[in-house]
Amino acid sequence: MRQRNAICSILSFTLLAVLHGCSAPVPAPDEVAAVDIEEAAPASAVVDLGPTVEVSNSPAQIAAAVTAAPGDLREAASVYGYDQDGGLVLLRQGAGELICLADDPGDDRFHTACYHRLLEPYMARGRQLKAEGVTGPDSFTIRHAEIDGGSLDFPLQPTMVYSLGGGSEMHDPATGAVEEGQGRRVHAVYVAYATEASTGLSTTPPQTGAPWIMRPGTPSSHIMVVLEPTETTGGAQ
Repeated sequence: MRQRNAICSILSFTLLAVLHGCSAPVPAPDEVAAVDIEEAAPASAVVDLGPTVEVSNSPAQIAAAVTAAPGDLREAASVYGYDQDGGLVLLRQGAGELICLADDPGDDRFHTACYHRLLEPYMARGRQLKAEGVTGPDSFTIRHAEIDGGSLDFPLQPTMVYSLGGGSEMHDPATGAVEEGQGRRVHAVYVAYATEASTGLSTTPPQTGAPWIMRPGTPSSHIMVVLEPTETTGGAQ
């Protein structure tokens, strides 16, 4: 709740305050001051993710990883991928807003995701917990408590996560080529503490392509839009 109070304070008198379920009274026109955008949205400095590592198939991993992102955001994205031992390493440090995760070669499906750089502490903590054997609801419970307690950074503004996934046949690991139309796309707008009441969204997935809300009322509440494949391969999707 401490985090929510901070959000409401920062976002007072803006549309985002409504999205976060804040209940601050509307001031008289002569009481409204200009909103300090730098307070509401941290400066667009590049997040230092550490040293990059060159592996033999870095170009192919990078090419496939960024397909989750919109076309105009791909070139500047940072990319995590996998070394020869299956460890997650930084393949490219980009100057853009997105960080992308390459497909895990250890499973039999194709999946890549990109998220806003401000979500990196939250995502990195999730990877750390997974390495410790903590996954699923337990991982969310721990991270939510850490956000509420102030020990885990989480953005005070809406931020995006994009993912693309499907059968292994849509991806050529040797070249990094991806048949994007054969995959399912998920677009998620993270809006901390958003609820059904503050957004007017259902928690039940409606028809394909329509938005709905997951984990309402929590720090990682997010608005989901799922787009089904536009092409078929003759195999299971």
